[in-house]
Amino acid sequence: MIKREDLVKIGQFKKPHGVKGEIAFTFTNDSFDEGACPFLICEMDEIFVPFRVENCRFTSDSTAHILLKTIDSDKKARLLANKTVFFPKKHFKEEAVSTSFTWDYFIGFELIDQISGWKAKIIDIDETTINTLFIVEKDGEEILIPAAEEMIVRIDEPGEKLFVELPEGLID
Repeated sequence: MIKREDLVKIGQFKKPHGVKGEIAFTFTNDSFDEGACPFLICEMDEIFVPFRVENCRFTSDSTAHILLKTIDSDKKARLLANKTVFFPKKHFKEEAVSTSFTWDYFIGFELIDQISGWKAKIIDIDETTINTLFIVEKDGEEILIPAAEEMIVRIDEPGEKLFVELPEGLID
């Protein structure tokens, strides 16, 4: 049985590409290499299910089109759309597990200000400006928070929590 603590979140399936089962995949961990492991894992109905990778075509430095062995139609591929994708930790170099993330990796994490205790959920990333921003949601309101490495204090990967020290007055 595959356990969550043995996995690393590496990205998300997006939408089907074509009609033969290929699906767009956005990876949020720079260590993703389709040759390192012959399968990707998705959580389906609270069970981690491995899917064998038949083909992988990189379309950019953070996206690929993936063809999985048992997914042979756009209808089947749609069942995977927007699902989080995991990779077994044992297929990563130890230092890569914790240090080589893109900002998209933190979507879904809870952002917690270590000083004030203020909490919000990271719902998206805004890279349209010079400075990358976390789009967080707090009490139904969207707030922009700078995504800066120097503000990050600690990352709790299993708990999906990002502990930061926000500048005074930012969340007032």
